[in-house]
Amino acid sequence: MDEDVNEPRESYFARLRARLEEDFRLLRAAIAASDHEERVPSCPEWTADRLAHHVAQTYLHKVECIRLGAFPEDWPPADLNPDPVGVLDDGFAALTAAFDAHRPQDAAATWHGPDQTVGFWIRRMCQETVVHRVDAEQVAGIELAPIPQDIALDGIDEFLELFIGYLSGDWPEHFADVLEHADPRPVMIAGGGRSWSLEAQPGGVTVRSLLAVAAADVSERTTLVEGEPAELLLWLWGRVGDRSVRQVGDPALLEQLLALRKKATQ
Repeated sequence: MDEDVNEPRESYFARLRARLEEDFRLLRAAIAASDHEERVPSCPEWTADRLAHHVAQTYLHKVECIRLGAFPEDWPPADLNPDPVGVLDDGFAALTAAFDAHRPQDAAATWHGPDQTVGFWIRRMCQETVVHRVDAEQVAGIELAPIPQDIALDGIDEFLELFIGYLSGDWPEHFADVLEHADPRPVMIAGGGRSWSLEAQPGGVTVRSLLAVAAADVSERTTLVEGEPAELLLWLWGRVGDRSVRQVGDPALLEQLLALRKKATQ
């Protein structure tokens, strides 16, 4: 987790919970303002209605992961509220009740082997809601609400460390066509005074988190993607175009990063 080493864990999770509440409020309002058959720009196979039901099912799935201590086998449920706003309310009420009834360190089934806790899902659902709130605002055609820098940086860290770093090693067959002949030269991701170095190998991607980009590390030979944290987070999740970030360096390494990004979000 991208916690400040000086910040108590309780404070970290309280920040995530507060942001989850706010982004859900924004998501709900955007869905309510949408044409429910309108297509989601970044996920054109989805309508606004389908987006709302996806988010609600995701919330309810995590409730079951906490309740059962295992992934539910009979999924998704067949009796969901057909109303997009109603189903969001149902799912969010169940999720927050589950979080309220447990401590972040309590056990829960997750897909991240080293972290089988409720806290993993607090972080994941905070970030899930940030991204899908943006989807909802885009489909509603309204101005995107800002993403606080601390939340954006935590989301970048989660995406790189878990969705690319951890999953590429834990799920090698899914990444095999990208990593079989991987170029191991590092690619740097930078924003908001933080940076991450990604080095691809056939067995997975090594992600190193740094506090900042050192001037000595940046040269004409450096392959770098940088931007404002919120834009960088949304770029990683494919919610904004390439012009939202600065990309410099070897085009082949940038293409490899894009291929890893695509695998991580499938």
